[in-house]
Amino acid sequence: MSNPSLLILPGDGIGPEVMAEVRKVIDWFGRARGIRLDVSEDLVGGAAWDAHGTPLTDATMARAQAADAVLLGAVGGPKYDDLDFSVKPERGLLRLRKEMDLYANLRPAQCFEALADFSSLKRDVVAGLDIMIVRELTSGVYFGEPRGIVTENNERVGINTQRYTESEIARVARSAFELARRRQGRLCSMEKANVMESGVLWRQVVQELGEAEYPDVELSHMYADAGAMQLTRWPKQFDVIVTDNLFGDLLSDLAAMLTGSLGMLPSASLGAPMANGRPKAMYEPVHGSAPDIAGQGKANPIACILSFAMALRYSFDLGAEADRLEAAVNAVLASGLRTADLMGPEGGTPVGTAEMGDAILAELDKST
Repeated sequence: MSNPSLLILPGDGIGPEVMAEVRKVIDWFGRARGIRLDVSEDLVGGAAWDAHGTPLTDATMARAQAADAVLLGAVGGPKYDDLDFSVKPERGLLRLRKEMDLYANLRPAQCFEALADFSSLKRDVVAGLDIMIVRELTSGVYFGEPRGIVTENNERVGINTQRYTESEIARVARSAFELARRRQGRLCSMEKANVMESGVLWRQVVQELGEAEYPDVELSHMYADAGAMQLTRWPKQFDVIVTDNLFGDLLSDLAAMLTGSLGMLPSASLGAPMANGRPKAMYEPVHGSAPDIAGQGKANPIACILSFAMALRYSFDLGAEADRLEAAVNAVLASGLRTADLMGPEGGTPVGTAEMGDAILAELDKST
């Protein structure tokens, strides 16, 4: 029986640096825990443009489709700002999401105890925070037609279309219900049913699905703008939140900053089950390519390492090993080690990218 396959796409900016630390973690699990993965690597984003004149080749797309999971670093940078929109580095990422049909984006917002004072909110508001935002990823206003910039009455008009089918809503809602069932059993659906027809349909479909298939999950509804307010007022009132592509983009970034740093947060994008019963999946840190610090050894690798932990849990059925890795990260943070993005008023011991990775490996050694 062949080993599970993982395609690594480091991308641009700090992507290769943080991914190098993940490769060390993967090697550790193979050496210390006997977990063997068939790991391969390819190009995406600006790196692919530089090599091939496209942000994602057809060959790389085919490799991603065939892999059990994809782990991506980051894409983009000012070097590519003047490229045509159709070939910007981000188009490679969007193509992966669209063609792999990764419709459910899981964005956890978890506040590690050691970083509770790092948030801009008070400690009692964020300490112990552990919520999950499920964002619909392949439809909505980012993909709807018609779109573009046209001229009407001698002036330019920008057009984007918010469009959802009930099947698109139902499948992402089902993913959120299943997650809520495994967590605290509470799901809050957020939309703008007061002003948008797509929001009316969203609320109807989620409600119908909950009543028919998930009566054990406590379902509530909230307008997305009110949800943003409540996330900053008392985020621990939520367990799982499900929302559309646009609102999910906004709300998940807001939730990310409750924890103190975008450099800490992973994500998973899941699609339909493959032949092995597991979903198609791509994992990536929430942070961007941070070109201003690329190549300087300053980047925080934790979000990318935690993205691999999500891969262990959701793609490789290794939840206990994911817990082991997350516990190692927690222990390192509790010891006071901090990359530059985590150096707040409370101080800490400054370390670089590789030193943070090595410290996590040392904690993993203690867990065996």
